[in-house]
Amino acid sequence: MSAASALEDPQSQPRPPWRARLRGLTGRELDPRNNSLNLIRLVLASTVLFAHAYYIAGMGVGPHIDGENLGGWAVFGFFTISGYLITASRLGNNLGTYLVHRIARIMPAFWVCLIVTAGVFAPIGYWAAHRTFDGFLTTPTAPASYVFANFFLKIGAYDVAGTPANVPYPGAWDGSLWSLYYEFLCYLVIAGLLSLAWFRRSAWPLAAAFLLSVAVWAKIEVVLPYLGGNPDVLLLSKLLPLFLGGALVQVLRSRLPLHWVGALAAAALSGVAIAVLDGWGAQLTAPLITYLLLWIASVVPAPRLIQKHDISYGVYIYAFPVQQLLAIGAVYVHGLWVFNIAALLGTIPLAIASWLLVERPIMRRARRTTKAASTPPPTPAPEPTPEPEDGVPAGRTTSPTPVGA
Repeated sequence: MSAASALEDPQSQPRPPWRARLRGLTGRELDPRNNSLNLIRLVLASTVLFAHAYYIAGMGVGPHIDGENLGGWAVFGFFTISGYLITASRLGNNLGTYLVHRIARIMPAFWVCLIVTAGVFAPIGYWAAHRTFDGFLTTPTAPASYVFANFFLKIGAYDVAGTPANVPYPGAWDGSLWSLYYEFLCYLVIAGLLSLAWFRRSAWPLAAAFLLSVAVWAKIEVVLPYLGGNPDVLLLSKLLPLFLGGALVQVLRSRLPLHWVGALAAAALSGVAIAVLDGWGAQLTAPLITYLLLWIASVVPAPRLIQKHDISYGVYIYAFPVQQLLAIGAVYVHGLWVFNIAALLGTIPLAIASWLLVERPIMRRARRTTKAASTPPPTPAPEPTPEPEDGVPAGRTTSPTPVGA
């Protein structure tokens, strides 16, 4: 989901008026501290919520484009942005620091979500279905079993004690979590690729890896039987080209200034490819989709509060259980729009709490820890006589945290 690599502490300098940025004759790189990526990711997370509402409320499957519902397209957008940002993190950090940052970004909030689902949402659902808690802790998917079955991102259980039940979409408390496993696999792929010197010296090896991933997905019906029909390979093959497309834009960013003409061309070419290429147009044009989203992030204004606080991950992981709780209460009978508004109102406080109490504190702690570990000890000035060991010398400095870490 990403949704990873939160951008904090935007620069205090005001940006030019958005019309000036829109009409500028020269392109520009995305300002890493002063952009609308958090807003875009929040919109994408909300789009996933809206797309899931059709299923959870029992109102069909909603709009589809090239075989994907709107939530699927939002996930595509998440993966392209994630590829762009996470690649910056890998380029700016050694492998150990990179992995610590990635684990800190995605895992703790995920674990808390599992615990909240099993310990708060599921008991409510069980009581609504049975009017008793008898058997709640002894079912095959008891709360503890749910947490441990999903602990390492690979979702092995969707229900808790048979709940949610008596709803239009039973047996799944959080149908959004599945994508996080494949996002983390993408983190590992880019970590491995950028550990090779020739992937850092030139963009060509990464471009070749991207094109290979597109070719695998385009011919997945040929490739998959040789891999035992593994569903993990299927889904990773679908999502990896989007991530690598974003990564490719990151390594080429200095040669790809953001400009409205380029954005218009990217939108047009992506649209044609998606319309013409059955099922793999988005993968082929992932760099163009990334470019378009980055251009939007560079010209569309975002409130400073959203620039500083990224609640998109919390919205993504908590929306589905909130929607299921509303379905238990039959809120959907009042119509899809009422259901969606109620779901947003119920999800946003949880997302804010996740950001303020879990995600941001843990990321800050991880950055401080890795920064301290990577800072070499100061070299003492030569003295005629030994100095007493009375602490760390004054004036010690550390390097700034790389952008995207």
